[in-house]
Amino acid sequence: MANIKSAKKRVLVSKVRNERNKAIKSGVKTAVKKVVAAVDAADKDAAAKALLNATSVIDKAAKKGVLKKNTASRKVSRLAKAVNGIQ
Repeated sequence: MANIKSAKKRVLVSKVRNERNKAIKSGVKTAVKKVVAAVDAADKDAAAKALLNATSVIDKAAKKGVLKKNTASRKVSRLAKAVNGIQ
């Protein structure tokens, strides 16, 4: 453990941010899995609703800096392509 006060604070702050980032990343993964499951089941309505939710979650993660902007854009694009490909 650090001895300097500012170093102690950095340890605590980084731990809190790490936990927040983990929770946000987990939420993104869950949202993506729901879209993929709906696409696999060929349920267009459920997939569209899940895509709307996933897009929101991914954009919020990008806004908070958990995901990079292009990574978020790529994820949304691939999910939208999969949903639009449902027959």
